Amino acid sequence: MIPQKQLSLAEIYEDCKVYFDTDKPKFLSLLENTINLDELIPLSFVNHFYSSTGRPRKYSLKAMLWALIIQRIFSIPTDTLLIHFLQYSKELRDFCGFTKVPDPAKFTHFKQDFLQDLQSLFHHLVDLTEPICQSIDASRASMTIFDTSGIEASVTENNPKYATKIVKQLKTYKKAAGLDGSYDPYKAAYSSMPSHASSNKDIKQLYINGHFCYVYKFGIITNGLGIVRVISFYNKTFSEAHPEIYIEKKSDSPDEDKSLHDSKALIPVLIDFFKNHPLINPNMFLGDAAFDTLAIYKNLLQDLHFEKVYIPLNNRSKLVNNECTINEDGIPCCPNNKSLLMKYEGKEKLKTGPMRYKFVCPKMKWITVSKGKSKRKTFCEKPCTSAESGRMFYIYPEKDLRAYPGVLRGTDEWEQTYKIRSVVEQSINHFKTSFCIAGRRTQNEQTLHADLLLSGITQLCTVLLADKIQQHQYIRSLKPLIA
Repeated sequence: MIPQKQLSLAEIYEDCKVYFDTDKPKFLSLLENTINLDELIPLSFVNHFYSSTGRPRKYSLKAMLWALIIQRIFSIPTDTLLIHFLQYSKELRDFCGFTKVPDPAKFTHFKQDFLQDLQSLFHHLVDLTEPICQSIDASRASMTIFDTSGIEASVTENNPKYATKIVKQLKTYKKAAGLDGSYDPYKAAYSSMPSHASSNKDIKQLYINGHFCYVYKFGIITNGLGIVRVISFYNKTFSEAHPEIYIEKKSDSPDEDKSLHDSKALIPVLIDFFKNHPLINPNMFLGDAAFDTLAIYKNLLQDLHFEKVYIPLNNRSKLVNNECTINEDGIPCCPNNKSLLMKYEGKEKLKTGPMRYKFVCPKMKWITVSKGKSKRKTFCEKPCTSAESGRMFYIYPEKDLRAYPGVLRGTDEWEQTYKIRSVVEQSINHFKTSFCIAGRRTQNEQTLHADLLLSGITQLCTVLLADKIQQHQYIRSLKPLIA
């Protein structure tokens, strides 16, 4: 019989101490061996942080950044909880470089005092990760996908009871007044609510995902891999730099308000992007129907030199062609049978400069006339032209960029490519949930802006790590490695 020995508390403590000292968590070791923050932090950030203040810095720049990045990787929702993790985990303190754990105010002041430096670090990481994205998938890396969202601030108006009370009152009014279905209590509630929070006019009203909220709005650009390229925070500084973006609130259309604001913000955001990153040259743009305006197609295709633009048509205006009958996607139809679409036979660039698409009779076939030679011949029972090859149409995209934005609508290419647009929504959701941007108990603009930038910095560090270990399936999330 094997004799049993009762372990004392001291022995258990010593065993645990030896274990933690000799077996550092693998994930922290992986970060330590692959990411060198000293090489990533811009010199301007270092100089600003360590500039003379009359007293030495108690906490290093590297330690503060690592703590805030770790907070997002591990989805720690608050700075207070992060501090608890640091207090109870010697391994985490040692990894970050803390000999003493900072208090919550230190993290808050760091975000607010070095907001512009965090922006510079983000821009630097965007440039560093661009070649990695190109090597993973050049086609998707050459896509630019834009969307907007908002971070709900901690204000009275975001209490669910605030909107519910107003909607309930208007529903009662509708019933008492005997109004018909054209009266929408939700739109009426939208028009009666203030356009901004009473405590801060920069916290704007937004109708998003089926509910009213008061938020700090931001725009985000990702590539087709879902990797963030731009984070634009729509604060006072941004508004002053781009006064043309401001849109007056309409009386009864929250969806249209958001669409108008998104369409106004797009081009200024892209111009800033290309200015900050002159070596990044995407050739495809993907966006939702909010951007379906003639001016935007011109800006994207002619001014910003995108080759293809994937924007669905909105319901307000249909496509029209005075030279031939076309379907809802702009494809020419047979003159005798609108249900038959003309065959697309490619595009060619004329010597005079413009591009044109060629469409031929849907019942045309190529027939061999001699060895190595063939010709077109239509087999239509009721031909609409005397030409043996049948009817042909030439479409010149530059005459209608909305109908022909460098790619034909309704084709397999269009359908398969546009599906990729969802990655920007996934990235926004990832920022809000995994990186815990949503639910912050603050209404401080600078703090929320810094939190958003730190989320982008964390994702870009994820790309660097995944590339270093040659595991590109982890470029958007490190959670499988943590597990």
